[in-house]
Amino acid sequence: MPTAPILFVASSGGHLAQLWSLRPWWEDRERAWVTFRTPDAVSLLEGEDVTWAYHPTTRNIGNLLRNTVLAVRTFGRRRPTTVISTGAGVALPFFVLAWLLRVPTVYIEVYDRIDRPTLTTRLCRPFTRLFLAQWDEQRTFLPSTAITVGPLL
Repeated sequence: MPTAPILFVASSGGHLAQLWSLRPWWEDRERAWVTFRTPDAVSLLEGEDVTWAYHPTTRNIGNLLRNTVLAVRTFGRRRPTTVISTGAGVALPFFVLAWLLRVPTVYIEVYDRIDRPTLTTRLCRPFTRLFLAQWDEQRTFLPSTAITVGPLL
């Protein structure tokens, strides 16, 4: 059964690009990805272990349920030891399941949100073990334990 100690979960586009920018850190680690099947994601993740999620996720209850089932199946197949995300909505079912299974979660607030948290940040907050900020200003709306790592892009 394949395992992936690190499970990266993010919407395609900028969210995925921010996780991809961490490549020097993750390239020698076992990993898997969950994102949307879009041309940019297919190209970027060629050769990677990818599970394609359902979109749109914003206010789409049907796809939330589909992605929840996908999270259960993904955890069953890959047994991740850590889940890392920059959002957006696709992260929620994976963070909830990780929390239920006591798998550590890391949420990185996105680069372009400086004055208030994203909806996904607010939804994932109860299920997040570690918050990382790309700007010091973001720490005003993140938990006091948040760490500023600097811009990823």
